[in-house]
Amino acid sequence: MARKRKGNPVHGWVVLDKPYGLGSTSAVGKVRWLFQAQKAGHAGTLDPLATGILPIALGEATKTVPFLMDAAKSYEFELTWGANTTTQDAEGEITATSSVRPEESEILAALPQFIGHITQVPPKFSAIKIDGKRAYDLARAGEEVEIKSREIRVDDFRLLRADDDKASFAVDCGKGTYIRSLARDLAAALGACGHVTILRRTRVGPFTLDKSTRLDALAITLAEMEQTCDRGAVSEALLPLSTALDDIPGLAVEEQDATDLRHGRAIDLPSSDISRSCDWVLAMEAGREVALCEARDGKLLPKRVFNL
Repeated sequence: MARKRKGNPVHGWVVLDKPYGLGSTSAVGKVRWLFQAQKAGHAGTLDPLATGILPIALGEATKTVPFLMDAAKSYEFELTWGANTTTQDAEGEITATSSVRPEESEILAALPQFIGHITQVPPKFSAIKIDGKRAYDLARAGEEVEIKSREIRVDDFRLLRADDDKASFAVDCGKGTYIRSLARDLAAALGACGHVTILRRTRVGPFTLDKSTRLDALAITLAEMEQTCDRGAVSEALLPLSTALDDIPGLAVEEQDATDLRHGRAIDLPSSDISRSCDWVLAMEAGREVALCEARDGKLLPKRVFNL
C-alpha cells in the first residue's frame, strides 16, 4: 500500500513576489508550509539577490511546471559601472575595474546587437549542471568551471534611465536567459566593466507584477500570503491549475470521455477545429481540468492526468 502524503490536497498556483535575500527553494518551502500542501515546486529559479515573480505550483499543478518553464519572461535590472565581479552581481569579489562610464548614446547604440537569437555563456555561479554537479558548487569549491555558450532569445532590451555610474534596463526574453551574463556582455561591448546590483523579474508567462494587466494573475508578497492564510482564506491566494496554461486551448469533454482520460485511455477526437489544429489540448469536464492531451491521428492521448 502506497504511503499517504502528509498535508492537504491543495492544487493550484501561487504567484509569489519573492523578497530580496530569500532563495527559491526556501520560498517554496515557506509557501508549502503556509498552505500545508502535500507537494510543491517552482517554475524558474530566482537568485537570492533577485526579487519578483516566482510561480509556485502546489499539488497537481506541479504537472504543468514544464509548460511554464518555456514561457516568456521579463526583467528589470540595474547595471553599476566600474567593476566586474566573480558572480556578475554585487555578491562576488571584484576581478577587474575600469574608469569607463558609457554615454547614453553609446548604450542605445549597443543594445540592438543583443536582441534576437544570440549566443550567451551563462555565469560560472549558476544552477547549470556540469557532469551532474551545479556550476555554483564547483565554482565555490575553487574548481575551474568551463561553461559552453548556448543560444538564447531576447525579444526586447530597453534602456530605462542612465546616469554617471549606473544604468537601468528592461528585458523581455525566452527561457534560459541569464541577465547577469547579458549585463556582463553589454559592459564588455562598451569597453567598460559592470555588474548587476538590482534584479527584478516582472513577468513569467501569464503571471505579472503589472496591475494594469491581468488582475487574476498578479503576484503577492509573503506578508500578504501569511495574512490571507491566517484568516483562513487560502483560496484567495491560490490561482487555478489552468492559469499557467493560458496558451493551450481548453476542450469540454463528456463524463465518460473524462473517465477514460483519467484512466490513461485515449478517446476519439471530438469534431472541433481547436483540437484538430493544436498539438496540446486541455480536456475539461464540468469546468474541472481532466488532462493535458496530445491531439494525434484523430485521437486525444492523455499525457498528464490531473487527480482532482
